[in-house]
Order: sequence, then C-alpha cells, then structure tokens
Amino acid sequence: MTNQPPSLRYNDIIEQLAATLIERKSADPQESYVAALYAKGLNKILEKVGEESVEFIIAAKDFATSDTGDDAARQALTGEAADLLFHLCVALTDQGIDFAEVAQVLQQRVGISGHAEKAQR
Repeated sequence: MTNQPPSLRYNDIIEQLAATLIERKSADPQESYVAALYAKGLNKILEKVGEESVEFIIAAKDFATSDTGDDAARQALTGEAADLLFHLCVALTDQGIDFAEVAQVLQQRVGISGHAEKAQR
C-alpha cells in the first residue's frame, strides 16, 4: 500500500472497469479483446480466469522466495494480480453480476472472523 499514489481510488477504478466491460459487450470482437472473450463464450472466459490464477500463484511463490526489495518480483506479482482481477471481472460481467454485489458481500464480512463466516455458510 505504500506505493499507492494519493489519487488512486479503488472504487473509481472498479467503476471505470465495470463501465468499460459493459460497453465492450457490444464492441467488435475484431477490435476489442474483451468483446472477443465475450464472443468466445463462458468457457473461454473461465479458461482465462484459471490461467491467470495459475500465473498469479507462480508469481506469488516467486515473490515469497525473492529478496524483499526485488522490484521485478513485486511487479510480476502485482501484474498477475491485476490480470486475475480483470478476468474475474470479465467473468462476473458476462454473467450479469455487478462487482458492487461482490463488494457488498465483502463489506458484510468485514470484522467477522473467517472461521465464523465460513461456519455461517
């Protein structure tokens, strides 16, 4: 968090991304990566979520075993995290789920022990 620019607002970024992903549903798949994913269907989108998950895991393991000041490992991890979140948002948008719904669930879980929350499900 120490590398966060003061003007960075998570909600603003997610709202911009959500608007772009909705807009791209009607874009030309030849001109938009996201439109091409939508055109290929849910299986392709989920394949990308899985691929990015694996890449994130590898980057996290590499970061954990790197020197604490290793900027390349940090950049790789944050880049893969961004890729994973992006593709997760594409999957949610494809299914008609607004990220605000996910944020609401996260908000409800704030201050609740993970063990207690899991037991409630």
